[in-house]
Parts: sequence; C-alpha cells; structure tokens
Amino acid sequence: MANILLIHGAYQGGWIWKRVAAPLRAGGHLVLAPSLDGCAERQAQLRPGITTESQAEELAALLFHEDLTEVVLVGTSCGGMVLCRLAELARERVGRLVFLDALALRDGERLPDIVQRRNFQRTELATGPTPEDAAGRLFADLDPATRAWTLARCTLHPVAPMEAPVRLERFWDLPWKASVIWCRQSANPPVAHQRRAADSLGAAWHELDTGHYPMLTEPEAVARLIESG
Repeated sequence: MANILLIHGAYQGGWIWKRVAAPLRAGGHLVLAPSLDGCAERQAQLRPGITTESQAEELAALLFHEDLTEVVLVGTSCGGMVLCRLAELARERVGRLVFLDALALRDGERLPDIVQRRNFQRTELATGPTPEDAAGRLFADLDPATRAWTLARCTLHPVAPMEAPVRLERFWDLPWKASVIWCRQSANPPVAHQRRAADSLGAAWHELDTGHYPMLTEPEAVARLIESG
C-alpha cells in the first residue's frame, strides 16, 4: 500500500480532495491531504512571508515527522509548484510524482508567465476571484450541488505563490518517476506547458475528458491513476 500526499491548488484546501481520498483510503493507502499554510481553515494564519517555498518546507517537515518514505506526491494546479519544491527538499522520501492538470515551473518562472489570471479581489496578503466570478467561470462546469459545496469553501490564496518566481535549484536535474494528467476541457495550465513537463521528466502521459477540477468531477478515475502511476 502507498503513502500518498495530496497537494491542492489556489483558493482551495485539503477539503477539495475528499472524493479522491475516500477510495484511496478504502484501498488501504495512507492518504494525507493537508491545507497549505494560509489556505482554507488556515486563513487565520495569513501573514507576510508565505511563499511556495515556505509551504513546501512545511510539507517536508510533515513527511519527516510522520517518517514517511516512498511517498506519492500529487499536485494539482499551482499545487504542482509546491510539489516540485517539496520533491527537491525531501528527495529521499519521494517515490513518485503525479501532476494533475498542474503547473511545473522552471527555476525563476512565475505563475503569470504561464497562466493569465483574472482575480478581482486582492488584499495586502491574499488574492482570488469574487464568488460571482468563481461560480460563473472557474466552477461553471460543475453540477449545481458540487458547485455550491465548493463555493462555500473557497478562500483567497496567499499573494506570493501567485506572483513570485519559484526557486528550484535542483529539481529539473534529478531523475523522477512521474506521470502527467492533462484535463482536456481545461484551458490552464496550457497543454503545451504540461507536455513540456512530461517530456522533461520522461513522465507517463494520461488524459481525462473533464475540466480543471477532476478531483470533483472524476474522483474515481483520478484515484485509479494515482494508484497505477
């Protein structure tokens, strides 16, 4: 049985993995789906200094304190950025990488270099869409009940991970066992970006005929791909 760490994307928390974590746990896997620093129920911890790198450092500490090895790291959307830094920091604890419609930036690249965002809310510490924009654009393809459940849980995302360059001094020079899952109905991250990641990593390529939130629309298929690699 596998040790699996699920890393969410922007405006989310560990809650978004609920439908994927359930079948994985039923299959006997150890599944961790924490909310990243400053996200979801941890919004009260928002403060200056939260970055992609600090979020990855916290997850590296989690793997250390849980004494987990051969961990399958799964990242979606900008959670892919955290995944890359975490893998670099905790190389000896990583077994496999899964990029689920995820960003995989090179050292010094920024999220806006790859994705053009429309965030209409911004504070000193966080940014994100309005509820109306999220309902009509981000989550437009979800069924009404799932959309309502998701909107009730969305929160703004710390600013720095959305705007600052990532630091990845070694990730792209190391060998990894990886897979990339592209969601055909999702415009971002662009398919060319995900192909670049797959080609650079020598990763297995999978496709799902769904939008950017496959953990909500195709959770069983996502769980099977995580299990199989």
